[in-house]
Amino acid sequence: MGEEPVFVYKQCLIVRTDIRMSCGKKCAQAAHASVGALEHADKNLKKAWLAEGQKKVVLKANDERMLHELKAIALHAGISASLIQDAGLTEIPQGTVTALGLGPAKSGDLDRITGNLPLL
Repeated sequence: MGEEPVFVYKQCLIVRTDIRMSCGKKCAQAAHASVGALEHADKNLKKAWLAEGQKKVVLKANDERMLHELKAIALHAGISASLIQDAGLTEIPQGTVTALGLGPAKSGDLDRITGNLPLL
């Protein structure tokens, strides 16, 4: 067995738990959040994160307000963020805020923002 890899960079994908979504819907919303945050990320951070293996952590948020607060904190810290609103084609009403993507960024920087959130 080899050594465990050390990841310097990661993304945090935060999904609301106060709205009813199937497991598949939650996964899709987390994927949207990942892609959205990546689009806004610094070119050098993107490159480093992609080369390192694209670590992602999926976390829980209690409500929409928490997502907005986390987004504001991340943007203030210079971390890319993408708030996801659903198109309303399947399970939930159009415009419902479902998830937030943060990063890629240095793991420690994201931990200072999201370190108290539980894993999904």
